[in-house]
Amino acid sequence: MPFRSRPLPMPPPASEGLAVVLQEVRRIEAETRRLVTDVLAGGYRSTFRGAGIEFADVREYVEGDEPRRIDWAVTARMGRPFVKRFVEERELTVVFAVDTAPSLDAGFGAWSPRQAAARFCALLGLLAIANNDRIGLCAGAAEALRFVPPKKGAGHVLRVVRDTLCLRPDGPAAPLGALARATGKHLRRRTIVFLLSDFLGFAAGGATAAALQAELARAARRHDLIAVWLQPPEWQAPPRRRWLGLAPDGGSLARVDAAHGPVRALLQERWRALRAQVLDGLGRAHIDCIEMPLGAAPDPQVLAAPLQRFFRMRELREARR
Repeated sequence: MPFRSRPLPMPPPASEGLAVVLQEVRRIEAETRRLVTDVLAGGYRSTFRGAGIEFADVREYVEGDEPRRIDWAVTARMGRPFVKRFVEERELTVVFAVDTAPSLDAGFGAWSPRQAAARFCALLGLLAIANNDRIGLCAGAAEALRFVPPKKGAGHVLRVVRDTLCLRPDGPAAPLGALARATGKHLRRRTIVFLLSDFLGFAAGGATAAALQAELARAARRHDLIAVWLQPPEWQAPPRRRWLGLAPDGGSLARVDAAHGPVRALLQERWRALRAQVLDGLGRAHIDCIEMPLGAAPDPQVLAAPLQRFFRMRELREARR
């Protein structure tokens, strides 16, 4: 099972923490806004379409209009043909379900998985509100999950980003399956749900992994559930030095000599096994996965490139139907 590079940091004092978080939120917004306007806007709109079409108004018939769209009541009243005009029902709801496990607060990358999750929420949130969609958030502890109702507006995006950075469960973090279940309970209509996690729950194998898969599958039947797999860089390429690793459940520390050949080979073997377990579990649950390898440099393209591949995959799959 993969180890994290360091134990959870102690939270800063409330006043200092809020100032730091607000500064970080503004920085995230600045980093992601160019990607929203220049790179990803078209992919988002073509991938996530409205639920249908709705009636807008009527206009006079012109040559080439479909006869099926003729409004016979208006035609009879006006004495000349009129057709109905429809527009796409564009408004969608996007909710971010963010894992708050301790394992997301550490790593050798420029961003911890939690910081990367906040940037992902900013990027997708700005894309959503640019298309007049609503965004929300679900995260927190097992006993007290925090649900931020979906709303529109740039200010609401910043609130979601702030909460993603700030939320620390007082008790045990909600298991991933419970988080997906609780998110679904808050949503009455079919919703686009991005589940952000490192998915270490699949590494346990056996009944635990099977229960997680079943819970995610149930959520995916009700909503468009998309897994965002946050992968710190030490999983694929452990740094060639000695470091302390914290077990994902927050247990004991272990010394890891990643410069030693056999140890390094074992770490990479466990990464390959974890990747196979996660992708198999998500595949069996019929959930699309955005793999998000985090780099050593703070580059927003780390988020943009996997998103572009995901948009393209969805477009090609829709075209084949």
